[in-house]
Amino acid sequence: MSNPILQLKNAAIYQGESLVLSNVNIEINKGEFVYLIGKTGTGKSSFMKTLYADLPLTEGEGQIVDFKLHGLKEKDIPFLRRKLGVVFQDFKLLIDRTINDNLLFVLKATGWKDKEKMNTRIEEVLNKVGMKTKGFKFPHELSGGEQQRVAIARALLNNPELILADEPTGNLDPQTSVEVMEVLQEINKNGNTILMATHDYALLLKYPSKTLKCDDNQVYEVVQRKG
Repeated sequence: MSNPILQLKNAAIYQGESLVLSNVNIEINKGEFVYLIGKTGTGKSSFMKTLYADLPLTEGEGQIVDFKLHGLKEKDIPFLRRKLGVVFQDFKLLIDRTINDNLLFVLKATGWKDKEKMNTRIEEVLNKVGMKTKGFKFPHELSGGEQQRVAIARALLNNPELILADEPTGNLDPQTSVEVMEVLQEINKNGNTILMATHDYALLLKYPSKTLKCDDNQVYEVVQRKG
């Protein structure tokens, strides 16, 4: 039986007044790894922003990790975001503090209180992305690939039901992209659902998976040819 973690029905996605995507009907089930592809300007980022409530859903129905997106109240947005992990292209790490303190900042902001539990959780997520020994470093002391691993660790802190990765390999060279992708694949194998927006078609060929495409104001599933 399918277990949708994300569902949009007849949804329209706007950036301000302008319609970006219309008649969006998609479903992502628990445990899936799904790509979102499309040329620059076709609405991938607007689509992602709607999912974490940076843009409101004003038309159609949307359900994500048990929250209804249409009519979502401002006060509920932080609770929605706690159930999501978001990974950005440009890492968005706080440059004035160490990696451990970056992660601690998120835990405190999302209501964690117990110092010991926080430290244990930080160690666990850094371990998952192969960065266990780097917690004392500052972001500028890490390579781009390492910073993105930390960003993925940060997204994992609150055991999210869905990870939204917006061009997570966009600023990385091909080899580093593959390393980051391996981390995401491993996380997915452990049961986390992932939706990843990407331009990187080499990754799609290397790690084929369900693919949604933004094109011509639409989002639709692409059937990948085998062989």
